Amino acid sequence: MTQPVRGRRGIAVAPHALASQSALAVLREGGNAVEAMVAAAATIAVVYPHMNGLGGDNFWLIHEPGGAQEVIGIDACGAAAAGVRRESYAGNAIPFRGGSAALTVAGAVSGWDEALAVSRERLGGRLPLSRLLADAIDYARHGVPVTRSQARNTETKRAELEALPGFASVFLPRGAAPAPGSLFFQPRMADTLDHLARAGLDDFYRGDLGQRMAEELAASGSPLVRADLQAHRALRRDPLMLQHRHGRVYNMPPPTQGLVSLIILGLLDRLDIDRHDPLSADYVHAAAESVKQAFAVRDRHITDPAHMRVQAESFLEPAALDAMAARISMSRAAPWGAGKGPADTVWLGVIDGQGRAVSLIQSIYHEFGSGVVLPSSGIAWQNRGASFSLDPTHINALAPGKKPFHTLNPGLALLHDGRTMVYGNMGGDGQPQSQSAIFTRSVVYGMDPQAAVEAPRWLLGRTWGQTSDTLKLEGRFPPATVQALRDRGHDVEVYGDFDETFGHAGCLFRAAGGAMEGGFDPRSDGAVAAF
Repeated sequence: MTQPVRGRRGIAVAPHALASQSALAVLREGGNAVEAMVAAAATIAVVYPHMNGLGGDNFWLIHEPGGAQEVIGIDACGAAAAGVRRESYAGNAIPFRGGSAALTVAGAVSGWDEALAVSRERLGGRLPLSRLLADAIDYARHGVPVTRSQARNTETKRAELEALPGFASVFLPRGAAPAPGSLFFQPRMADTLDHLARAGLDDFYRGDLGQRMAEELAASGSPLVRADLQAHRALRRDPLMLQHRHGRVYNMPPPTQGLVSLIILGLLDRLDIDRHDPLSADYVHAAAESVKQAFAVRDRHITDPAHMRVQAESFLEPAALDAMAARISMSRAAPWGAGKGPADTVWLGVIDGQGRAVSLIQSIYHEFGSGVVLPSSGIAWQNRGASFSLDPTHINALAPGKKPFHTLNPGLALLHDGRTMVYGNMGGDGQPQSQSAIFTRSVVYGMDPQAAVEAPRWLLGRTWGQTSDTLKLEGRFPPATVQALRDRGHDVEVYGDFDETFGHAGCLFRAAGGAMEGGFDPRSDGAVAAF
């Protein structure tokens, strides 16, 4: 068993150790949690490029103890091109790769910019952008050792990506997938980050960089134009909040599935999950059946909030949660349809010495996004727009200027015992499920954060790299649990121990007295860094 990392003056966790260290370095220099997170987000965009990048989206939760607003949300999700038309897409679905899949604005850089505005306005932020991007620039220019995750995903996806504009020149150096441990260089990305450090992050949308990207996107077959980039702004949003017996739990509102994560926790609270052993069939069954209830709400209602016909908050009312809990049978699995699909993503957390906490999730959707890499900047553009439906009656039907449904959602909790918690995971349908595992195991069962993250996980539905809709279990669950779940009607698949299919989770805690501890996911290349 790996012990949790503990500290007092600052702590950070990321699925790549270099990103955690970038955050910690900023904290040591007197930076606040938001500044540290921007540094970590920039670094991980460079060192985990198959999972996320400047060409993707992100969502933030920021907690300021004693602030006028307890938790601030930032929605840095880009909308579909104003000129996009359903008729432009042949067949029944939007392709996942190529220029036509690069149909939504990349919002991640605007998220960094808006978070830094919060930092300056409310947290006394003072560090220059050049400092916050310095590590990322260095890793892009001078190289970073390739992870097994990047090498494996490059080789696995090579056949469908290598012919796409710009992909091979960046991700297939010397014509092959880079070997684990070899140095990976991104000189054009270094130049891009250096330019942003000097010109400001807004240049990504309304400056010289934005102009060049718009021209190159058009050349790739994307419907995005410069006006789409110029129109984009990250938005501050009021988070959703669940009243849990252990405290207030926050997540992002639509278009994210943050509501799903909160519904699952609300249902498990009503099912008295603490009565069951966390490795038992009862525990996994209760969780999987709660997921089905929550996903039914998601698939019927969650979309761009401008297009929703109900208030997301209404599903967190006690009566609504009571009704969903009453529909759950603990002896028999309910019917289960299909999940939403995979998502390559990174979740990161930071807490500083003053208790200011940040939960961030950042993604380009599938591995390497659309596969289109813009030639002058080295930016891989996301394919989040592929989650739109071409059915005009579907709640997530493609429409000009509409935001796509997002599996992304970061978690944050303010517990009754005085602790602050940030937590999250990557991986499509798996995100809210792993969040429920981390929260219940650490908060409800009292496990330390490292034990909670390491414990065997389950996943109902689809995640990155997997398209089956089975109930997936890691191999460390007891055979009796597997059989009991099958006896209740679950279609169970057993995977290996510490399988990357179950995502890259993490969590951090800060106690009322200031002591901090955190857990990272051994399924990732991550680490907790603290001082």
